[in-house]
Amino acid sequence: MSSSAGSVVNGGISFWYADDGLPEVRQPLAGDASADVAIVGGGFTGLWTAYYLKKAAPFLRITVLEQKFCGYGASGRNGGWLYNGIAGRDRYAKLHGHEAAVRLQKAMNDTVDEVVRVAGEEGIEADVHKGGVLEVATTPAQLARLKAFHEHELSYGEKDRELYDAGETAERIRVADAVGASWTPHGARLHPAKLVKGLAAAVEALGVTIHESTPVTEIRPKHAVTPYGTVRAPYVLRCTEGFTAGLKGLRRTWLPMNSSMIATEPLTDEQWESVGWEGRETLGDMAHAYMYAQRTADGRIALGGRGAPYRFGSRTDNDGRTQETTIEALREILVRFFPSLAGVGIAHAWSGVLGVPRDWCATVTLDRSTGIGWAGGYVGSGVATTNLAARTLTDLVQLDSGQGGRTELTDLPWVGHKVRKWEPEPLRWLGVQGMYATYRAADQRERRTHSPESSRLARFADRVAGRG
Repeated sequence: MSSSAGSVVNGGISFWYADDGLPEVRQPLAGDASADVAIVGGGFTGLWTAYYLKKAAPFLRITVLEQKFCGYGASGRNGGWLYNGIAGRDRYAKLHGHEAAVRLQKAMNDTVDEVVRVAGEEGIEADVHKGGVLEVATTPAQLARLKAFHEHELSYGEKDRELYDAGETAERIRVADAVGASWTPHGARLHPAKLVKGLAAAVEALGVTIHESTPVTEIRPKHAVTPYGTVRAPYVLRCTEGFTAGLKGLRRTWLPMNSSMIATEPLTDEQWESVGWEGRETLGDMAHAYMYAQRTADGRIALGGRGAPYRFGSRTDNDGRTQETTIEALREILVRFFPSLAGVGIAHAWSGVLGVPRDWCATVTLDRSTGIGWAGGYVGSGVATTNLAARTLTDLVQLDSGQGGRTELTDLPWVGHKVRKWEPEPLRWLGVQGMYATYRAADQRERRTHSPESSRLARFADRVAGRG
């Protein structure tokens, strides 16, 4: 089979770095230092925050501390979905009212265009194509969820979303057994490693100091502690997302959920003819254990899903190596969606972690009593959400330091949201493994029975997970 162990590049951070090359690593911290703002983490959240802070207040001395290299984590391994989804919106509607959640959704819609704008302005060539997001249904139960999802999105002010039947879906993309789809224009495909490398260069050009190969082991008020010295700053901003559990005292704050991807060999013109996908939309589905995919700029399909979702003790991998069973499972999804691609080769497989709070809600916070801020918990929707989070963190620092006032962003409902910690082990491991096993079983049952009712198994898993 084309995806056998010998023919697939497994790990190596991600396909995106195999395609574009690993960056030259910047110098580590050389001893104790001081700054006005210390940012822990050189992924999208940290780099966007440094970018907007430096733009807003060029006099600020900003230092970014990154344990490996900028974009080593989820920012360089994700599916390249720049879209308007945000984790926790429905819960924020319950807590703060529907209109507050509508404002949050509008801010996310605008964020897609903001990322595209800045990439263009800074000359960052990141293979951006704004084709929107297409989410398909392939069973009667998925179709029922799709229609409910579509109406739900309209209720949050997304008036430009479109609903398609089976024929209209096939005109966009020929997914086997697709019975309907929902499309929003608020999405784009991109090459995440190109974006994160370009953003790091833009931040450095503005005068921000970046130290790589510099792991932060502890964050204290006004202190970011590393093995090579401590950076002292009035503001210390934690932008570590899925790697947060590695910091002292934060093991149970956000769970590092594993997500895995494969990238095919480049498809031939005939293969693309069989698939369609000329609009280059990002592609998702309405399964409980959902998939996500894009048509890359060089003519491949990059496709992901959860795979082995969690490592005991909130551990994270080193190089993105992925289990063979996960590679095969992702290949099966590819072929189920596109049977004509049964013979296509799988070129690369990789994995990475994303941050999951106990209530599945993304948050942005600045503790004014300590100067410690943080953003994350994006639950896999971080490519765009990181930008909104960074602009919000920027406004919060400006407000706290007297350089600015309240803004539309500082008043969004995810600001200052508090959530309880995850359970200790082994409950954490058992819960996550059981949850995803149940979701996969629910998907299999729905495909087998063709019932329009969502499986009760999935509703049970939602309640256990705290996603309801």
